[in-house]
Amino acid sequence: MIQRKCIDLENEIRGLLRIFGVVLPLRLSRGAFDAAVRETIETDPALSHALLPMLEARTMLFETFTELDRRAKRAAREDAICRRFMTVPGVGEITALSFKAAVDDPARFKSSRTVGAHFGLTPRRFQSGETDNPGRISHAGDADVRAALYAAANAMLMRSIAWSSLKAWGVRLMKTKGRRRAIVAVARKIAVVLHRMWADGTDFRLGSEAAA
Repeated sequence: MIQRKCIDLENEIRGLLRIFGVVLPLRLSRGAFDAAVRETIETDPALSHALLPMLEARTMLFETFTELDRRAKRAAREDAICRRFMTVPGVGEITALSFKAAVDDPARFKSSRTVGAHFGLTPRRFQSGETDNPGRISHAGDADVRAALYAAANAMLMRSIAWSSLKAWGVRLMKTKGRRRAIVAVARKIAVVLHRMWADGTDFRLGSEAAA
């Protein structure tokens, strides 16, 4: 939420500058944004008066987000369950913490297979029971956890160099079903795997080398 507000303020500042004919570089790191805007408006009193309050609010939000992100990552690294979750390629501190907090107690689910549905990672269905449009998910449950699992699946398939049976399955699915549907399917599998690891106290298994 804080990060979203920070991005919204950045976009508003960019939009106002554009009205006055000033276009900031598209690729600016969060930390460099403040310096770039101040350098642009420092010689224009009218722009400074209009944008400095927004810039200061954005800076405060960014610093708050950075501090909260640092604390969250430290909490995940200090938690044994989260550390186990993070052995799954693509699963980082935020995904591990979000999943652990949302599930709370693995005994809540009689079967690990139901966890994906709990977080809305299963296809929607009509009342007749027929599957809805391909790739459309139910969006039930916690949206933040669903987004975190989707991000973890995307990282596993697109960025992680660690191969596993799960990644191999996702890559094969991507070739036949498309990228988005494959990521959703892998996100659902990750939810199942994380719950099973938690319930059984087991570590993530990469699978056979041949499968990968």
